[in-house]
Amino acid sequence: MGNVNIGPGAQRMPDVLPIFPLTSALLLPGCRLPLRIFEPRYLQMVDDALAGDRLIGMIQPTGSGTHEHDPDLQSVGCAGRIASLKEAEGGHYLASLVGISRFEVIREIPSDRLYRLVEPQWERFTYDIGATAPAEIDREVLVANLRTYFETFGLDANWRAIDDSGDEELVNSLAMVCPFDNTEKQALLEAPNLEHRSRLVIALMNMAVLQGGDSSTVH
Repeated sequence: MGNVNIGPGAQRMPDVLPIFPLTSALLLPGCRLPLRIFEPRYLQMVDDALAGDRLIGMIQPTGSGTHEHDPDLQSVGCAGRIASLKEAEGGHYLASLVGISRFEVIREIPSDRLYRLVEPQWERFTYDIGATAPAEIDREVLVANLRTYFETFGLDANWRAIDDSGDEELVNSLAMVCPFDNTEKQALLEAPNLEHRSRLVIALMNMAVLQGGDSSTVH
């Protein structure tokens, strides 16, 4: 396997990537995603990743296709590096991935491994690695909508931690943890920048509040 250089720091990224298709799982650059891994093919994938660059591509199935074992994939995923791993009962793994960069799937690569491999293209998401372009979000509107959303669905929040979080941390955390549907999660993943993702989070929370029977919205 070779590597390509991307990002302002010219980080080397692989030209072949193992993938973990998982519905509703959203990983964003700089964020952490906990995983419980128990299927033999993904146990093999983790073992192989640990012996190499520790990278795994998280990607959502499209929900279409005729093979449940190998579903059709979305065109964009996010590569994460295994940051921690411990073995649980039954030989399962408890892993934590840190998002590194999004990627586009160019093609799937035939393999004799139990898991699937793709050829990724990284260039569209160059600024996932290294310095990012400045982005301004309307934090006041975001937090106001978040309060309405949490109140509508009876959710608890650590408001002190929210107040102390940076803009990028807040927006990306909400994108990952809020129970948006698969299509919405994919749109959040593919958002071109933080400002766009923030507006989308606000819109999705607002829509959920309306559908939840609350006639009031925050503008």
